[in-house]
This record gives sequence, structure tokens and C-alpha cells, in this order.
Amino acid sequence: MFRARPKRARRSRYNVTYRLTRSVPAALIAVVLIAVVVGATLTYKRIDDFMTAATGHHLNPIGEVVQAVEPAQGTIAYKLKHGQQVNVLMLGMGGYENDAPYLTDSIMAVTIDPTTNRVMMASIPRDLVVHMNLQSTSRVWVNKINSAYEVPYTNIICCVASQYTGPNGGGYASEHEVGKVTGLTFDRFIAVDFKAFRDMVDALGGVDVCLSTNLDDNSYPNYSNGYKPIHFKAGCQHLNGEQALEIARSRHAVQPEQSSDFGRARRQQDIMEAIKKKATTVNGFAKAPQLLSALQKNIHTDMSLSDMKAIYDWGKNLPDSSIIRIALTAPSGTAAGNLLDTYDCGMGAGVSQLCPDDPTFTMIHRYIGSIFIDPKTLGEKAPVQFVNGATSFPGLETRVTTMFDPSGLQLADPVVHRASSQTVILDYSGGQFPLTAKWLQNFFGGTVVAATPSNPAPARGQQTYGLVVVLGHDFALRWLGE
Repeated sequence: MFRARPKRARRSRYNVTYRLTRSVPAALIAVVLIAVVVGATLTYKRIDDFMTAATGHHLNPIGEVVQAVEPAQGTIAYKLKHGQQVNVLMLGMGGYENDAPYLTDSIMAVTIDPTTNRVMMASIPRDLVVHMNLQSTSRVWVNKINSAYEVPYTNIICCVASQYTGPNGGGYASEHEVGKVTGLTFDRFIAVDFKAFRDMVDALGGVDVCLSTNLDDNSYPNYSNGYKPIHFKAGCQHLNGEQALEIARSRHAVQPEQSSDFGRARRQQDIMEAIKKKATTVNGFAKAPQLLSALQKNIHTDMSLSDMKAIYDWGKNLPDSSIIRIALTAPSGTAAGNLLDTYDCGMGAGVSQLCPDDPTFTMIHRYIGSIFIDPKTLGEKAPVQFVNGATSFPGLETRVTTMFDPSGLQLADPVVHRASSQTVILDYSGGQFPLTAKWLQNFFGGTVVAATPSNPAPARGQQTYGLVVVLGHDFALRWLGE
């Protein structure tokens, strides 16, 4: 049975795309900060101390030189050199100052695509419910995805499988569970706690961040297992480490635009962009020792120095327009939307939880795997509109349009169509956009049909030029994994 959703107002196509592509992924930020270490004049011992604390391994100078000259097959440097995608999982956790130190408050999957010179960042909501298989037995543990990292370090479940134990066990457990959701196989992970984030901003002398609206949160967690109010005004302001952390973590803002997972992810990315700008200035490089001290005890990763440098070298000149920011949740005040919804999917009534419309995650895999649209296809600049012929699934046209807003497609506002059992791509261009029509057919299914402004009769508000995708009942079923 389809779950009806209230219709949401459309956003400006320009504003949405600009907001979602101007931010720099957290993985690149972390690597930029490490690159500060690489490029700065620091002693070998200082860098070795950092790498030992962050990775658990001493720096191997000979090995790093060899990797720089001829990287081993399967390494990040090798993949980037040979045009292969690289996936990095970024995790932000509370740390020892928090009552739940290993819960990952921020989960970001980053894919680097060297063939098209683009980067995708997908924020995974912490409240997403998954069926975890992290134990050596056949038991399945139902919980929120943010709990995967803490499995090796607590006694929340028994019989943890051997591959998820040890110093990197939390990262590997998170990679496994996020991989099931996204369909990605991760090359490396980076986990940073709140203290490292806060101290990093302070080491840089603060950062400048702009808010689109006020942010008032009366239930922000303090450091004593309680809550305190926080208030920030709209506009640009200079933030210290604690203030930047408050803006990044806030989940219960009064303002709808700030309270959603979408808004929270956007704020985190704006802060990361500010950190990147500050860290890569001349003054930022001069503060490399302070940055090392801020990060050393509160960052953990299985990356090598050559991994970090390879990503930095690849992405240091990447324009902001090459970064694709996608979301599984809606940009409005509601917590659900796009590919997730709110209902009880295993955690019990009254518990905040997000549940996939497709429990197999197949639609999410397909979406994330298709986000890097060929530049030649995008170069056609075909006008595209999604219209909903699946009348039993209200709002599907808005969800699909919101999903593909940051992809580079030229999208019009969606509308509702007459009922249609099958998905159809109406081509009003006389075949002018063959690559785009083929891509739409591959993703949505159905057939491409030549159309005129009067035949078939258009729906109210439907465009009669370019390409129109009539989402049929068949696509709605695939959306739900049925």
C-alpha cells in the first residue's frame, strides 16, 4: 500500500542547485587538513606522532616514497591514477565528552569519480533503521545506523564477528552497514569526535559561516546529560569552535528549514567549507602544528599518509561546481521524504526513526549509482519534467524532482498527470536530446514516445517541449521494492 505524502512547495531550481553544490565534502576537508601537515615544514617525529595516534601505525617513509612513485594496486592513489572511483566514509561522533561517545552523530558517504572529475557526498541520517548483521551468529540486530560504530567498543550486542573487532572495528562495522544502504564498497574511513572538531576551529582562529534563517534550539545537549538553549541569528557571523559545533549538531531548531536532516547536513557542509578556506590560506598553513595537536588524539582512520596525499593532490583544484550533494531526506521541515519515511519499522512506537520506502535499499542503490550522469548527456541541456501518473502514490513527482535537483539535469517544476499504469518518456523535441532520453529510459524504464503539444493531451501545468517523464504505477512499485 502506498504511503501518501503531503505536497511540498517547489523550490527555485537555481537556489537548490547552488546550495547543494557549493559545499566541500567532509572527506576532502579532513584530507586538506592532513595535507597541511604534508606541505608544512614539520619534523619527521611530529608527523609520525600524528600518524601513530590517528592510524595506530608508525610512518613508513620508504613505503610512502614508493607509494608516491608507483602506488600499489587497490590503493587510493592507484585508483585515482587509473580512473577508478574511490569511496570514503566520514563519521562524526560524540567522543569522551559525550554520554554516548561512540554513536556517530554525522555519517557521510563520499565518492570521488576521477573519470568525470566530480565528487558525490551523501548524508546518511543517524535515525535510519537498519537490520544489522555484525555478529558471528545468524542473528540480526535492529537498530539505528548510528550505533554501528560502537559495536566493538561496548557490550550492546554479544558475539561480534571478528572482522568488526579491534582498533578499526567500529569503522569497518559502519562501512558494512552504510554500504548496505548505499550500495557502496568503502576504501577507507575517517572518524572524528566533537572535541577534535571544536579544537580544530579554535586552532584556526574561528571560521565565518552564514545562516539563511535564525537558528533557535531549546533542546541542545550540554555536557552534563542535560539540555541548554542555543540561539543564532540569520546572516554571516564569526564562530569559535563551540559555536561551530552547536550549529553543526543542532537537531531540534524551532525553524523548519533548520530542523530537518537536510538543513542540518547543509549547515555541516557550510562549516566544512569555511574550515577548508581558512586551513588552506597562508595563515592556515602557518597553524599546522596547532591543527596537528587539535586532531591527533581525537581522529581515527585506516588511511595511510599516501592515501591522504593522493586525495589532496587530486582534489585541491576541484571547482565547487563539481561537487554533488545528495540527500535521502526532504529539504523542508518534515524529517522524512525523498527515499525515507517516518513510521515504526522496528524501534517501537514513539521512537524517532527513519525507514526506507524500499526495505531492500534497491532504489537507494540505483539512485546513488546513477548520480554521476555523463557530462555529454548533461551537455544536451534537455528541458526535463517529471509528472506523476501513479495516482495511488501522491507526491512521487516531487520526491523524484527533489532527488535529481543537484544532478545537473535541467528540471522544471513537477505536476500531477492522469493515471498511467506504465512509465512513458514523452519526447516533444523530435529526437533532439537522444542521450538524455536514453538515460531517463535506463533509470525509469518505459518507452520513449514521440509527442506533439496536443497529442497526447498534456496535463495541467505540463510542459509541451523537451522531455516529460510520466511516472507510472510500475515505477511506483519499484520505488517501494515491490
